[in-house]
Amino acid sequence: MEARTLFDKIWDSHVVRKVEGGPSVLYIDRHFIHEVTSPVAFLGLKTRGLKVFRPEQTTATPDHNVPTVNQHLSIKDELSRNQVEMLKRNCEEHGIVYHGLGTEGHGVVHIIGPEMGITQPGMTIVCGDSHTSTHGAFGAIAFGIGTSEVEMVLASQCIMQPKPKKMRITLNGKLKKAVTSKDIALYIISKISTSGGTGHFIEYAGTAIESLSMEGRMTLCNMSIESGARGGMIAPDETTFSYIKGRKFAPQGAEWDKTLAYWKTLKSDEGALFDTEYEFDAANIEPMITFGTNPGMGIGVTQNIPEGKELTGTDKTTYEKSLSYMGYKAGDKMAGKAIDFVFVGSCTNGRIEDFREFAAFVKGRKKADTVTAWLVPGSKAVENQIREEGLVEIFEAAGFELRQPGCSACLAMNDDKIPAGKYSVSTSNRNFEGRQGPGARTLLASPITAAAAAVTGKITDPRNLMD
Repeated sequence: MEARTLFDKIWDSHVVRKVEGGPSVLYIDRHFIHEVTSPVAFLGLKTRGLKVFRPEQTTATPDHNVPTVNQHLSIKDELSRNQVEMLKRNCEEHGIVYHGLGTEGHGVVHIIGPEMGITQPGMTIVCGDSHTSTHGAFGAIAFGIGTSEVEMVLASQCIMQPKPKKMRITLNGKLKKAVTSKDIALYIISKISTSGGTGHFIEYAGTAIESLSMEGRMTLCNMSIESGARGGMIAPDETTFSYIKGRKFAPQGAEWDKTLAYWKTLKSDEGALFDTEYEFDAANIEPMITFGTNPGMGIGVTQNIPEGKELTGTDKTTYEKSLSYMGYKAGDKMAGKAIDFVFVGSCTNGRIEDFREFAAFVKGRKKADTVTAWLVPGSKAVENQIREEGLVEIFEAAGFELRQPGCSACLAMNDDKIPAGKYSVSTSNRNFEGRQGPGARTLLASPITAAAAAVTGKITDPRNLMD
């Protein structure tokens, strides 16, 4: 029998029909929706006189537009308020489970799925959100879709989709001190570029990947889209199974044993062929920081901004424009540059492990007076865990405040916007011009590197402050 990749095994088992010379009709196991990309899709159903085909396979929560302070009050922005209210009404009308503001299940859509045990190996998962690739950490095929496709899934539980090419990125070796999965992601993108994954679905493999926690794997898969890939995934293993077991929607009893036996078959066969392969050494990665206006413009925190002399044409123009926007010069040293804001949160780094790492670093230290910090848990469950573990006391003693769950300063769609011209060290996923607010300057980093910046007021190698 022909050796097959993990991706092939899951994809092929979900193809309902193959269009000759065209896309596949792919069955979707789990559909997540939020308030931004679903209203027009529901309107489309209404116009066509259709109901949601399988509402029990859709899960909804508002996240992009929600405030992260005083969530019990009405949302001030009218458009945001209308979108959140519309999501609730649409879910009530169609019998979809809705996790609203203040409820125990509320949070960023890509964080609540895994923590409830809804996200499982072998699934196909979609959401009208590009960072749906997060769920691939569980050995699932997960990718973002557009509004018309959201309508398609609501109506039929299927989607028309061309099969991507397959890429494997192998990372072997031991990670250095203060190097996290976020640094792995930024390092890989800096090496293959923001278009290096175009047309592919990535499988991450190797000893360094296997050593990551589920939280770390989610961060890495979340960032796959930033290399241009359709998504990213990691073969499930004992780390995966231990994480899922006992969660609310995980299989129970005899069903667990049966499902686990299937999950253990979900790995790429020996000799399976990939269209593209990369190999990297974990020992070469140090804490990363971005200096430009796309996630591929990243370097080790001890390094200088590249001169870019080898660039030509549009690449050179983009590079120069990026540095001009950021107020930096080629050859500048990143360490020591002043910053104004720190944001910890988002579907990339809003999980409990991220706040544990941040708390461990700032414990016994003080936030720099020049820094405004927003610590935003990715879900109500994460917020509760932060409080139960006593992390909130560590934050407050160091001069930090904990906010309420939401996408927050990841993107400028709510109240948490970085002012024009200010520098923000952010644990989110994108540093495009204006991503965190008109004129905002974003530097992507891990929670540990963000913590070092928060207590010093400047870009700092966190290793210099660690025992």
